[in-house]
Amino acid sequence: MPTPDLATARWFTSSRSANNGDCVECAVLPDAVAVRDSKDRTGPTLLFSADQWTAFVTRLAADHVG
Repeated sequence: MPTPDLATARWFTSSRSANNGDCVECAVLPDAVAVRDSKDRTGPTLLFSADQWTAFVTRLAADHVG
């Protein structure tokens, strides 16, 4: 997967965040999702393909229900 330009990415935190600074931010890109630490916005960024992100969220939802 080519590395996208994150300079113009629209980052957001969960609406369920407690606003205490212990959050991650996500950016939905055309073919991927980027994740970073909200306290270190210039630090490393994790990049997931759309399929990887879907599998991750699906597993979280299944674990939460079960």
